[in-house]
Amino acid sequence: MKQDNRQNIENNLSHGLNVQSLISPLDSEPPLFAPKIRLGILASGNGSNLEYIFKSIQNKQLNAEIAILIVNNPNCLAIKKALKYKIPYVIINHRDCNSRLEHDILVMEKLEELSVELVVMAGWMRIVGEEIINRFKNRLINIHPSLLPSFKGIDAIQQAIDKRVTITGCTVHYVQKEVDSGSIIIQAAVPIKEQDSKETLKNRIQNMEHIILPLAIAKVAKCIRTSFKDNM
Repeated sequence: MKQDNRQNIENNLSHGLNVQSLISPLDSEPPLFAPKIRLGILASGNGSNLEYIFKSIQNKQLNAEIAILIVNNPNCLAIKKALKYKIPYVIINHRDCNSRLEHDILVMEKLEELSVELVVMAGWMRIVGEEIINRFKNRLINIHPSLLPSFKGIDAIQQAIDKRVTITGCTVHYVQKEVDSGSIIIQAAVPIKEQDSKETLKNRIQNMEHIILPLAIAKVAKCIRTSFKDNM
């Protein structure tokens, strides 16, 4: 099984990146842990990372279960992915709330109701408040389309193009109060080609996101399981 997992990662790297990119750190094997980790996925967009998390679980590369998908946009395409793969989901529309805090509390209550252990912001276009951050300390992670600390905030891909850098990428990090400033879990570098448009670069970065996010989840899940055992 370990060899199969490693081969899948290497195949994805070769297929998605033309062997021109770098993941750091890239362990010799995806971290193993047990029992399954219960995930809560937060998404606002098309759900491509949700899909790859699900496929990693299906392929036994990730020992997890998706307890819930929470979306804040009733029109987001992530809902279609949830329906396709029979992933439970709920819409908590921020436009129906009177404040950011009210929305955060509704999200947090749903996560706690379902005993979610690790929260993954996968294209979640909302800044979360301190209540969620503190409640899920070291159990709340985000994926961002740049090599942090460069190009924080919105439209990071366009920021990289505008600055005419030659390398960008994506980062999975822990979430803290300051946007895109938490400790880095894993990164992947992606070269910017002269002929790149925003869309072509975005596609290559997303290919890397699909590889590193399940790896990051496994890394954090192992830390959660280790911490639990240490506190017994």
